[in-house]
Amino acid sequence: MTLLTTDRLILRPPAAQDFDGYRSFYMSDRARFAHGPLTETEAWYAFCVEMAHWPMRGFGMFTVLAQTDPETPIGLVGPWYPADWPEPEIGWLLWDGHEGQGYADEAARACLIHAFGHLGWDSAVSYIHPENTPSVTLAERLGAQIDPTARAAKPDLTVWRHDRVYWVGDKKGTA
Repeated sequence: MTLLTTDRLILRPPAAQDFDGYRSFYMSDRARFAHGPLTETEAWYAFCVEMAHWPMRGFGMFTVLAQTDPETPIGLVGPWYPADWPEPEIGWLLWDGHEGQGYADEAARACLIHAFGHLGWDSAVSYIHPENTPSVTLAERLGAQIDPTARAAKPDLTVWRHDRVYWVGDKKGTA
């Protein structure tokens, strides 16, 4: 099982017991920039897709856990590349009450290093709704730049490009 750790976080693949936090997020207005809100049934199917992404792609979004409470999921962060996405994404979602503590930043940094290093990605983007100010701010803090030439996963999203060299210090194949 792929497991990432940071100073404060544990990132592991989603498990069935993580559904409650996912459902609560996706059934709330907080999901408006993440293709929600969803009904409970839609949230169930979307969560099943999160779990199925791992065996189908060999990677996926990680459930984020604070090391101080490793039993309680606080969000999902990580590599994401559904069949209809134009290119691989690093995405982030935090459950209510866990924003503003640097968790998304810390987890996204670990996931970018993982995607460019271990997964060998050449490129990664984050698809962000322009009104989602916290996510735009995080993308900027991560060094991402708007890529006006890239195709977005959905028409209302902006493409923020992450630079491989910034994260792993090399160009693919020259490490």
